[in-house]
Amino acid sequence: MRRILSFILVSVMSIGTIFNTAQATEYPLPPEGSRLIGENIIYKIPDDSTMDLETIAAKYKVGFYAMLQANPGIDAWLPKPGSEIIIPHQMLLPDTKREGIVVNLTEMRLFYFPKGQNKVIVYPIGIGLQGIDTPLMTTSISQKIPNPTWTPTPSIRKRYAAQGVTLPAVWPAGPDNPMGEFALRLAYGSGTYLIHGTNADFGIGLRVSSGCIRLRPDDIKALFGKVAKGERVQIISEAIKVSVEPDGRRYVEVHEPLSKREGEDTKTLPIPLNQSVKAFSTHPNTDTALFEEQYKRRSGLPTQVGRL
Repeated sequence: MRRILSFILVSVMSIGTIFNTAQATEYPLPPEGSRLIGENIIYKIPDDSTMDLETIAAKYKVGFYAMLQANPGIDAWLPKPGSEIIIPHQMLLPDTKREGIVVNLTEMRLFYFPKGQNKVIVYPIGIGLQGIDTPLMTTSISQKIPNPTWTPTPSIRKRYAAQGVTLPAVWPAGPDNPMGEFALRLAYGSGTYLIHGTNADFGIGLRVSSGCIRLRPDDIKALFGKVAKGERVQIISEAIKVSVEPDGRRYVEVHEPLSKREGEDTKTLPIPLNQSVKAFSTHPNTDTALFEEQYKRRSGLPTQVGRL
């Protein structure tokens, strides 16, 4: 089964406001009118390092592609010893209700707002493959499933059969199960979409699933223990987030949009601007040149674009 799964998957100075890099990244909620949380970490690759970018990303609870966006030109498989890279731990909260689970597909992050607690917990995620997109929705958790089995849908079985892989009718619970040890079923459609774990070492922060939302094993275990059946879940897709902070600083955070067709270059693919982003970009206090520069760079990092 390990072979089938592999086919399926085809020393630090911290300036961040986080509680523990070995656990999920938790941030105090910003004050009213603010959306900016956290600070980035500068990580120096040790001289004797043989770590790849995924190993570093997993250590600091960020997604693989978020690391690539923040560090253009980096060798993902063997980062140059002695070089410094950015761990993207600063971000803007999505412009939506701060309740339950909010998933922003474009940035491949899940935000959890524990009820009655003045904090947000952020998890990197894997999402649906191109053409098997994770749908936008506002729903709730309908079922909490420890030790889930996996019943591949007919379309999934057909897709893998075309690649020479015969999936079992039901994949039993256990260490080889691609859904991991915990799953949260969403009350959307016929209930086929879940937030679940994985037994793989790669794929978080990438488009890897058949439409479900995938977390690293420790992250789904932690989230599973915190959320309750019936909690709100909202899935959005915002490639551009903006914020005018209470002190007047103006930030934009731009991610590469999700491609819809094979061959699309997400570095140059047009990103539609909603009304609030348009108003932000054309405001007299926004430096238009800086805004355009960030629109083109698409680093996934909040950047100040206000006029000095």
